[in-house]
Amino acid sequence: MKRLPAEQPEDFRTSPDHVRISVAAAIALGLRPGRMLRGAACDCVNLLENYPAGCYANCTYCGLARERPGAAQDNTFIRVAWPVVPTDLVAEAVARHADRIGRVCVAMVQDRRALPDLVEITRRVRRRSDVPVSALVTATLLDEDRLREIRHAGADIVGIGLDAASEAVFFGTRGRGARGPHSWAQHWAIARAAREIFGPMKVNCHVVVGLGETDRDLVELFYRLRDERIAAYLFSFNPEPGTAMAGAPRPTLRRWRRIQLTKSLIERHDLPRAALEFDGAGALAGVRAPRALVEACLEDGRAFMTDGCPDRHGTLACNRPFGSYRPGEAFRDYPFLPEAEDRAAIRAETAWDELAPLG
Repeated sequence: MKRLPAEQPEDFRTSPDHVRISVAAAIALGLRPGRMLRGAACDCVNLLENYPAGCYANCTYCGLARERPGAAQDNTFIRVAWPVVPTDLVAEAVARHADRIGRVCVAMVQDRRALPDLVEITRRVRRRSDVPVSALVTATLLDEDRLREIRHAGADIVGIGLDAASEAVFFGTRGRGARGPHSWAQHWAIARAAREIFGPMKVNCHVVVGLGETDRDLVELFYRLRDERIAAYLFSFNPEPGTAMAGAPRPTLRRWRRIQLTKSLIERHDLPRAALEFDGAGALAGVRAPRALVEACLEDGRAFMTDGCPDRHGTLACNRPFGSYRPGEAFRDYPFLPEAEDRAAIRAETAWDELAPLG
């Protein structure tokens, strides 16, 4: 088993020659010892660009935020460390394990070098194997020509960290209200341009539940993205120590499960807008959906799996095991199809019958 190389000063290990890799992906590639709880497999190799200053954005919930205390190289991202490894080592490991690695995802940060380095990292991976590559882009740095450059390098899917479900929440967590560079309008412009270049449903927007939005905000966004033929990938907010939102609460499991199920009803079963009711605070209060349909979704379990990019055969690859929670905690999104015991827990956590009226 090849292991991670001996530690070097982080300032000298920058992209494109080096990348950060998720611990789960390092285990999957045999670069780090370990195993996953319940045999969960990491089918997507998640990579993150690495620079001495980290990221120049300042998102209030992100471990890479510019104003987060401490040195950039010591900061975590989604609450875990991402070891720095040579890009070519990763590309070679992906090629060796191409039979079971479904996808590679290369994530940009806010840095002037980020776009050319993303292109170069993508090319290095694609030169060694036909494992598909997603580009998780920083919309603030892009235009149509740059999107085409990413496409030409070999990426077939683009992800965009919209994260916030409304313009107001975006302003306060990612934009000028957070002393950050990002613009809601620019993110939508890039999402639409990417859809034209990469194709319908070849673009996804990440959406974080728990940043201060209402259920109504989320539902309206789900319909908007569906109508625009852009995928929505849900994430459950998990406060990162040292960030501006370190003290903010996580969404309750009940709210999270109901949002997951409602999203599935909208996307997979064309639930009409008129079927949803909200209280004065914008919280989901009622759903007029056939009971048999809701029961089928609860029993099937797919609505509660991780949202992520597919492999070459259309099967979920980016399952991000334990990305929104710790092993031993209740699963937020399942990295595998929930089993009977899981589905019983999901049913209790959702308490769907409280959302009267059911049709």
